[in-house]
Amino acid sequence: MKLSVMSYTFDRAKDFTLEQICQLANELGIDGIDMVRTYGRKPQEIRRLLDQHGLKTVCHTFLADLIFPSTAARQAGVDTIKQSLEAAVILGADKVMLPTPGKQGVPRDLARSYIIRGLQEALVLVRQAGITLTLENFPGANSPFAISSDLLEAVREVPGTKITFDNGNALMGGEDSAVSFERCASHIIHSHFKDWVLAERGQGMEGLDGRWYQAALIGEGVVNHKSCLRAMKHSGYAGYINIEYEGRAYHPADGTRRAAGYLSNLIASI
Repeated sequence: MKLSVMSYTFDRAKDFTLEQICQLANELGIDGIDMVRTYGRKPQEIRRLLDQHGLKTVCHTFLADLIFPSTAARQAGVDTIKQSLEAAVILGADKVMLPTPGKQGVPRDLARSYIIRGLQEALVLVRQAGITLTLENFPGANSPFAISSDLLEAVREVPGTKITFDNGNALMGGEDSAVSFERCASHIIHSHFKDWVLAERGQGMEGLDGRWYQAALIGEGVVNHKSCLRAMKHSGYAGYINIEYEGRAYHPADGTRRAAGYLSNLIASI
């Protein structure tokens, strides 16, 4: 298991550039970056920058809205997948991830069926690109893919689809993170670690489990990272673990430093 930096973490620091993210990764001895979007820059430019710092794109993450009842309405989302796959090839990524937030007014089971249909429609594009498409367990009470059974449905219905496992989001879905990982282990090729603290009703985000959560730094919340890492080690997981931080208590660079140290020590201890 190796740590990777997630560019999304730095969206809260408007003064922090992609160049500085690369420098931070070098400082921490991390060799991989999950590129969430391309920030208005050409993929070729980003690839040159990463190459200069000895870094690789371990995943390219992007949004594509597929929650529509008809093939025609989903086409714009499929087109986005095509463009993002092309960017991923240039970036040198071997996998992409499609986050799957729900949509107001659409029941999560119905939204999941629409997304699955859209992925089926995009399947030929994924195969042509030679890149693996992954879905993650996404947080929120209306998330179409919140728990392990949701993800496994997509794996069954869309050949070749794999899973990016998020241990914090598994908890918000009402599953023990380690158990959730074990249920999906044979399909997991990438992972995110994050943390939450419990919040008062109406504060933060409501989980599928009915509780409310606010973002915390990895190691400072309620997620049992050690048990999750043990399950990952037992399964033979050898992929990357994204350091994901959505809070505001720390600057993203400081939070990433702290989380990297915490996780490195945990990994060494199991």
